[in-house]
Amino acid sequence: MSDNRNVWIFVEQEEGQIADVGLELLAKGRELADTLESQVWALVLGYQVAPLAERVIHHGADRVLLANHPELELYRTLPYSRVIIEQVQAHQPYIFLLGATPVGRDLAPRVASATNVGLTADCTDLQIGDYLLKKEKREYKDLLYQIRPAFGGNIIATIVNPKTRPQMATVREGVMQPNPPDLEFSGEVEIVEPSFEPSDFALHVLSREIRQPTVKLKDAPVIVAGGGGVSSEDESRLIEELAHILGGEVGASRAAVDAGFFSHEHQIGQTGATVRPRLYIAAGISGAIQHSTGMDESNKIISINTDPDAPISKIAHYKIVGDIAEVLPLLINALREKSR
Repeated sequence: MSDNRNVWIFVEQEEGQIADVGLELLAKGRELADTLESQVWALVLGYQVAPLAERVIHHGADRVLLANHPELELYRTLPYSRVIIEQVQAHQPYIFLLGATPVGRDLAPRVASATNVGLTADCTDLQIGDYLLKKEKREYKDLLYQIRPAFGGNIIATIVNPKTRPQMATVREGVMQPNPPDLEFSGEVEIVEPSFEPSDFALHVLSREIRQPTVKLKDAPVIVAGGGGVSSEDESRLIEELAHILGGEVGASRAAVDAGFFSHEHQIGQTGATVRPRLYIAAGISGAIQHSTGMDESNKIISINTDPDAPISKIAHYKIVGDIAEVLPLLINALREKSR
């Protein structure tokens, strides 16, 4: 087992609650580390967060680097980045993964810049593979394939960093599946004693307000989503009504959000949420890759579209060819009759 092939995960937490993307990355990190025959190391920063270490271990971490300090209670860029950069420079991980959250997107470029390595943002998949650099006639073994949509989602790019370590990437929330905790899995906890500079505290948090999301797409069993085919407020209300009857959430493509029929919280796809509901009803959605990458793993997909050859038909399990202004009222009335 080689130390310089370890996979590191930044486990983001808020008020002692691990972010979902942290658990998702621990599962993927475990998979990558097993392929590399190496270990998963997790970084947990905060204050009074020691109880999280055991949970992180049960989700696959062989070692937890725990920085527990009052100055880390609230996220601030400079104190967090100093602790992480010092640990990365001291231990030289092979791979370092962060969630593509506001915190991860703030931290990752600073770590990459300080360690002079590359960074791939918003990955949707990660794999281990080899790469032949033809110019040098050299094959690099066991690199991290950093896979993400590119050129507006029109192609899927695979990016490698053959010469720099760590290989760094941020990963979109919801694209990985977390593993259930393994209470038999054991690991070690290493206490990190942070050392700060006065300049790290240039920013002072005077007050903080937390707004909980009103739309919970990730956990919704049913989603009814509207797309560019939505042309009026009446049609958007039909989508909301159908979602309500089915006990689900309202989703939307970027076209419907840009048109002003739904807020960004409802957006699904490359620039929105990634979802895997039991039932996904795509109403007036063409199914371009920018949207389908966020919902194509749904258990059952029903498309409602006037175009029988729309891209959504290639991934839909059931297809209804028709105008949503006509089809949705029929579905709503049928469901109401059934519930009586």
